[in-house]
Amino acid sequence: MSRVLTLVFALFSTPTLAQTSASLSVAPAAQAVFERDWVLMNWALKFYDSDHDILLEPAEAQVAAAEFRRIADADGDGRITPQEYRAARTFILARY
Repeated sequence: MSRVLTLVFALFSTPTLAQTSASLSVAPAAQAVFERDWVLMNWALKFYDSDHDILLEPAEAQVAAAEFRRIADADGDGRITPQEYRAARTFILARY
């Protein structure tokens, strides 16, 4: 679980996903986070697998990561703490 949290912090601590350089480097990290957490992967596939091929492409992972960041960053500081990550994961598991 600590490896997942490390990837999440690296992914979601990026200032903005809209920046071209950030979006290019974040896509592989986004995919890695979803690949290591079955709750997030199922959620991402359900809502962001636009071509319905049961694979999360880099662009799809990027969109899902941005939405997860919106859900998880409760205090709006641009970073996701372990507590925020767990709360967002629990929210997703219960709601979706």
